[in-house]
Amino acid sequence: MKNAYDIIKRPIITEQSMEATESLKYVFEVDKSANKIEIAKAIEEIFGVKVVKVNTLNMLGKQKRTGTYPMGRRASWKKAMVQLSADSKPIEFFEGMI
Repeated sequence: MKNAYDIIKRPIITEQSMEATESLKYVFEVDKSANKIEIAKAIEEIFGVKVVKVNTLNMLGKQKRTGTYPMGRRASWKKAMVQLSADSKPIEFFEGMI
């Protein structure tokens, strides 16, 4: 059994994700093997909120060159977009970042 902090790795802080926080949508990097149910339970456990919907996306790592060496690839990762219920409180971590 995975810990909630093993499933949720870090929040994604971009302009697009910060605009979505107004409608109680938050974006996180999550464990690649985690499913939507595990992600929802982990968010509810860590932040004490009610999750309505979870969308996930597998992000392919970008190809990068390092000098004369052949092309390498950054690690692939998984992104989760979480929608909170209307009566749920906002996540305090994202407060004041807009």
